[in-house]
Amino acid sequence: MVRADGITARLTRVFVLLIALCGAMPVLATEGPSCHQPRFSDVGWTDITATTAVATRILSSLGYAPKVQVLSVPVTYLSMKNKDIDIFLGNWMPTMEADRQPYLDNKSVEIVRPVLDGARFTMAVPTYAYDAGIKSFADIVKNKDKLGGKIYGLEPGNDGNRTVLTMIKADAYGLKDFDLVESSEQGMLAQVDRAVRRKQPIVFLAWKPHPMNQRFEITYLDDPTNTFGPDNGSATVWTNVRAGYLAECPNVAAFLKNYHYDVATESALLASVPADSAMDAKAIDRWLKSSADKWKPWIAGVTTADGGDAVSALSKSLGMP
Repeated sequence: MVRADGITARLTRVFVLLIALCGAMPVLATEGPSCHQPRFSDVGWTDITATTAVATRILSSLGYAPKVQVLSVPVTYLSMKNKDIDIFLGNWMPTMEADRQPYLDNKSVEIVRPVLDGARFTMAVPTYAYDAGIKSFADIVKNKDKLGGKIYGLEPGNDGNRTVLTMIKADAYGLKDFDLVESSEQGMLAQVDRAVRRKQPIVFLAWKPHPMNQRFEITYLDDPTNTFGPDNGSATVWTNVRAGYLAECPNVAAFLKNYHYDVATESALLASVPADSAMDAKAIDRWLKSSADKWKPWIAGVTTADGGDAVSALSKSLGMP
């Protein structure tokens, strides 16, 4: 009986050791062929384009063949529901609450984790306009003539545009007679550039991290009613996936669960790529080569698509020793 108990105790210890070792091992890539081509949505904003480019570059080095489509926010969520898109790295909250919630309710979209903390998204002005008296949302109507009765926004369907349009419709801060000029990010920033060169006041949608914060001297407006969220537009950006994707593609899922920036890291990334192309492959590679301390934690517990060592594969792909 003593001998049997001793054997049982030894077997128990071996079993516990095996469990511990398995817990420390990377996720083995036991994914179906469809997982080898992860499909990303990019809404065309420089910050999301850059973080999507880094993610797809890493996955490419691991033997995947990611695809990226440029889609609006509403089309992104509809595409995830229809299983045409797998991954979206640009869920800005709280302004996208109305876009995201219906798909959480019908369980066609899942939240993974924050991809960026400490962001901001609200309305801003050039600092000279702030110094001249446009310091809060309440000051916009006081300067209607100087502003031409216009607020400059992003592409139609954008969540920030919708927030401004709701304000105009409700006459919040006296904005009922203002027009929202809807455009692309590049079109909006071209208007900002033109105004800055002429030292004219302009109100526009702004966010950080983004190169606009280095390109222009801008100041975010005070929002007493927190229209864009608490603390004058404080935001968190989340990774979303279509329902079932994490379970179907556990190796890519392990990467997505690790993939995260703080504002300083993403600002450094954005500063390293050309202002007109956040998809510049050479610039992305240069940033990755200089940022191994950032990307190694992202692929902890991750393998290549065929089960190999992820760190070695990415290092080799980047030409690193």
